[in-house]
Parts: sequence; C-alpha cells; structure tokens
Amino acid sequence: MAPSATTQEDAPSWSARANGTGERDYTTDRNTPSQKTTYTTSHGNPVPHPYESQRAGDNGPLLLQDFHLIDLLSHFDRERIPERVVHAKGGGAHGFYRTTNSMEDLCMADIFKQDKKVPITVRFSTVGGESGSHDCARDPRGFSVKFRTEEGNWDMVANNTPVFFLRDAAKFPHFIHTQKRDPSTHLTHADDSTMFWDYLSQNPESVHQVMVLMGDRGIPDGWRKMHGYSGHSFKLVNKNGEWVYAQMHMKSKLGFEFITQEDSANYGPDYSQKDLYHAIEKGDYPGWDVYWQTMTPKEAEELWEKQKINVFDLTHVWPQKQFPLRKCGEFFLTENVQNYFAEIEQVAFSPSHLLPGIEPSADPVLQSRLFSYADTHRHRVGANYQQLPINAPTQTAYQPANFQRDGPMAYHNQGSRPNYLSSIQPISFQPRKVDQDKTHGHFVGQAVSFLSEIRPEDFNAPRTLWEKVFDEDAKQRFITNVSGHMANCHKEEIIKRQIGIFREVSDDLATRLEKATGVKGYQGIAGLRFNGTHNGMTKDNSLYGANGIDVDASKKHVQDNNGAPTIGQHQPAAVRSAA
Repeated sequence: MAPSATTQEDAPSWSARANGTGERDYTTDRNTPSQKTTYTTSHGNPVPHPYESQRAGDNGPLLLQDFHLIDLLSHFDRERIPERVVHAKGGGAHGFYRTTNSMEDLCMADIFKQDKKVPITVRFSTVGGESGSHDCARDPRGFSVKFRTEEGNWDMVANNTPVFFLRDAAKFPHFIHTQKRDPSTHLTHADDSTMFWDYLSQNPESVHQVMVLMGDRGIPDGWRKMHGYSGHSFKLVNKNGEWVYAQMHMKSKLGFEFITQEDSANYGPDYSQKDLYHAIEKGDYPGWDVYWQTMTPKEAEELWEKQKINVFDLTHVWPQKQFPLRKCGEFFLTENVQNYFAEIEQVAFSPSHLLPGIEPSADPVLQSRLFSYADTHRHRVGANYQQLPINAPTQTAYQPANFQRDGPMAYHNQGSRPNYLSSIQPISFQPRKVDQDKTHGHFVGQAVSFLSEIRPEDFNAPRTLWEKVFDEDAKQRFITNVSGHMANCHKEEIIKRQIGIFREVSDDLATRLEKATGVKGYQGIAGLRFNGTHNGMTKDNSLYGANGIDVDASKKHVQDNNGAPTIGQHQPAAVRSAA
C-alpha cells in the first residue's frame, strides 16, 4: 500500500520543537535551570561529553571533522565584543519606575501619568577606565536608565555629576583620549597624569567639573549611594503643545556618601558591583527619587541676559533656589541580572531614544550624542542591537514594525511584510503628537564655525562650590587630591597653567595649591593662550584665538551669547503657537 499523502497542514512548522512546545522563548530559556537542559553544539546536536575530541588514533593529531571542538573553540575566540570606548567598567540591575506625582501638565509622555509603573534596567559605570579597572577610581560615574514604556523605550543617559568637562562637541574624543593610556608609555594617569592635566589646563571651562571630580564627590561609596543628573537640557512638551526646558535629577534614597582618596585603597576592584549585587540579593533594594528642574523659554533667555547662565552649556548648572526641583516619581532596583553579558554588556543606551513629549534641546554636546551613542552600538554590538532581548521594546501597546531588514543577527526580520511603504499591505501610523515646528522653532542664519570662549561667568559656580559648599575639611581633601595627582605630571608649565585657572576661581585655592605642589602658578588666565578655547578674558588680541588662530578683531565677541539663547530667540515659535 502506498503511503498516505502528507498535506502542508500536517508538516511541522520550522519553529515547532519535537516536544510540541513551539519556538523557544527568551524568557523561558533565561529562567530554565541547568538540570533541565541538555548539552549540545550551537546548532542543537547533543554531545555525550564536552571534553572529548576526535583524533587520528590514540596519539595522533586532531581531526577537522570534529565540529564540536571547532564550534567550541571558534565561539570562544569570539566571546568578547569590543568593550565600550567610554564607560567600559560597569554593572547594573533591573527594577521598576513609578510616577508618584503626575507630570501631565508638563509632558504628554504616558510614563508621567499618575501611578504609571514600568520596568527598567539601570547600568552604572566609571567613564575613562577599562573594563577591568577599579570601581573606586577617581572618575565620574555613568548612570543610565532604560525605561520600558507603552510608547517604546526611553533612555536617560546621565552622570553622577550635573556638569561635564566640555561644552563643544568636537572636544569629546580628544578629552577621552587624555583619560586613557599614554600612547608612548602605555600608562594611565594614575602613574602619569601629564596628558590629564595638559588637556584641562588648555580648556578652562572644565574647571567646574574638575572641582567636583577632585572633591568629595569624586569617589562615591558605591552606586547605591550616589545621585544621577541628566546634565543636558531637554524639552518637555504637554498635550497642548506647550513646552519647557528641563533637566532630570535622580536622588538616592540612601543619600550621598563618599570614599576618601586614602581609604579607596582598602576597597576591592569590584566594590560597587559587589555592594549592589549583595544588597539586592538580601532584599535591600536601592531606590532613587526622580525630580525635574524646568524653565520656560523666556526664563532661559533672561537667565543668560541677567546671570550669564547658559541652558545649552554642559558646564553650567541651574540655581535650585530659582528653579526648584519638582518630584515626579521613584524607582527601585529589585532584580539582579542572571547573565551579565546578555543583560549588562549588551545593553545599549542612547539619549536619542526618546518618547513623544520628550525632545532634545540645542545643547551641542547633546546633539552630538544623539548620533554618537546609537552609532557606537551599531559598531560594538551590531547593526541589529535593538533586536537583542535586553534592548528590544517589549512593553509597547502595539506591535512595532519598520522597514529595516537584514544585516548580521537579524533575528526579528518581520516575516513576509513588505520592506517598503506598500499600498498592498500598508503599515499603520499613529497621529503626530508633537508639533516640532512649534517645539523647535525656526533656525535661520548663516553657517557658523563655532568654538566657545572662556568668560568670567564660567568661574561663578566653581567659586560658590569652593567658598560656600566645601567646608574646611573638604577644602583640605581637595588640595590633597589635586596635588597628589599632579605629582605624576611631568611638565611644570602645565601645573602653572592649571593653578592660574584655579586662581580665577579663588586666590585662596590657588595659594594653597602652590604651597602643596611647590609650583608658583600664573596670576590668572588673562595672559594665557589656550589651544582648545578662545580666551574671552584677555585684552591682548594676539592671545584670544584658540591654538593661535588669527581671529579678526572686528569679529571678536560679535556672537556675545557664547551659544546661549538670547532675548527674542524663541519668538518665532511663540508666534506660530499663538497662530
């Protein structure tokens, strides 16, 4: 008798497993204990013992046909993706965010509705060190949060300091290079700080961050006891199309605590990772309160006009007495990762991952990061990094789809759906929620080759930090930290320049540092030329241009706002809004 015909319906689906459970689910696989698994090759073929290898006789050479061995070794050779160029050393955990105080009057994003709760993943890190560097290095800390919302993923890519070393986007790669190993000696700035101080002494706008870094906040006592700051200004847009500038603050519920330079040697290299992991394991879940500072476009213009504080400047802060913090919500870390590589090393954050109602400002460093972060993920992890489970938008109220196809590791390749805007199988679209013409205004003008200049107002906040925030013990620790680090700087001219910069902050600070280092610094910066910044504090036209660039005296200070919003700049948007 001939065998019965098999219909297409009878044939098993390619995604069905022999036990009938269907396609293997990521979450199920993640939570399956070892005792319920079977050892196989990468393509699922069972192997009796992982240590066996095929040979030509008992003492002959290995056989190329031994796929298990080749599979094992070839994957082992490729187990490391490139470490992050910046923020290479870090760790993190999972948890949840909850809105405790509605922000709907300021922002249309669904996450800010009262009592809204979403899952999150947080990664903490140091900035300049390598993946094996010490957790207690004197370095800023990265503080990144991935909020998984019904409108897609939102990444807040923050630091533990409210300011940074620069405000001109093109400086970033140069600055980071000076925080890495010397190309000749291959030493870090722990043993040779010449590059470190050379950059800072040529870019005085960094002084505010230097004050923070070399002060008590330079080595937080683990990740659980430090705060996070967006640093950049964003825009929050409400359902009426009204918007404000905004900066986000994340305040640890445990408060801030620090480790002194001397005591840091008593901590293990993975102290912060160990501290976080074991706290979560025993149910001591760390938490943070989320606040926003906001100001209107008009207030931003007046802030520059009256106080010379630039909302687009990453080296400036907003006075909290003028712009008080408004609590929005809180988040807790409640679950350790089960696989560090899959859930932390491959997690990818970018400030360009925004929600409707959260928009970027014209901050030039933020603008550059909108491109740079996603681009480095495509290089480091792969073109389809967003398809990895740790990065995928899993909480959306709709099925995400687009016209991106193929490339390496394209796991979710969207089936047979057209890879173009088809009229036969049309894709759905949501109505536009943000009128970007009104939110971002008209930018009209000639192309400008812009480089910021150092000005007197750049020293106001650092001076307040020294005179009003640091007590006497903190001041002494600061001098000890700076002079100790400078002991490894092999160019006295660099130290003289940096002391000159500190003298613009406070003569007391500079004098103390001169005594500690034994180096007599410059009397200020008016007589200095910088290779990274125009010197707006000199009266000598020959010293004004950065790197000796000949700047036409008639063009000096023509753009006197130094990149800040000026009176009337937002008027076109306001006019269109009224219309």
